[in-house]
Amino acid sequence: MGLFHHLTRKPWLPEQSEIDNQVQGGAVALPTAKVGLRVFLFPISALFVLFFIAYLMRMSFADWQTLHDPRLLWINTGVLILSSLALQRSRIRARNGNSAGMRRNLLYGGLFAFAFLAGQLVAWEQLVSAGYFADTNPANAFFYLFTALHGVHLLGGLVAWGRTVLKIRRGVKMEEIRLSVELCTVYWHYLLVVWAAMFSLLLAT
Repeated sequence: MGLFHHLTRKPWLPEQSEIDNQVQGGAVALPTAKVGLRVFLFPISALFVLFFIAYLMRMSFADWQTLHDPRLLWINTGVLILSSLALQRSRIRARNGNSAGMRRNLLYGGLFAFAFLAGQLVAWEQLVSAGYFADTNPANAFFYLFTALHGVHLLGGLVAWGRTVLKIRRGVKMEEIRLSVELCTVYWHYLLVVWAAMFSLLLAT
């Protein structure tokens, strides 16, 4: 029986006992959540890539005028980097079981994210005050579209961040909080990369 089981075993599939242990221990939920986030990021990435391509194609038209990038965008970029770094520190503290450090850095990450969004609104106000309206130049329209789209996705991340904060206040188990912090951190890093690509594209043109 042992020899038959060894010959018919499929090495690319987990043993049933291993699956049962994972289900009983709750380990299946963690990779499922991570896979779900990655699947969620695929259509978002495709959307941003399509807008980037449209931006590059639209630049070839004669009516294109380069947008003046306000200096505040550099400050906002630094604030977003700080937000991502704070969440990364919160992720590390959560892995090490340091709940106080996790909560503190998680709070900083959210506050920096709110500061970034506020800075983006101020940048919009500066551009409008200088006469850079969305309907006067295609470059202006793309800038407002890009920053608005990125801001909406960051707001969605802040909803998940707020739910994580509520979990901490309710005293949810550390394992669940650790997973939420990790997912928020990955999403923040992703949005930072998207913004870096977007900002680089705006500066290059």
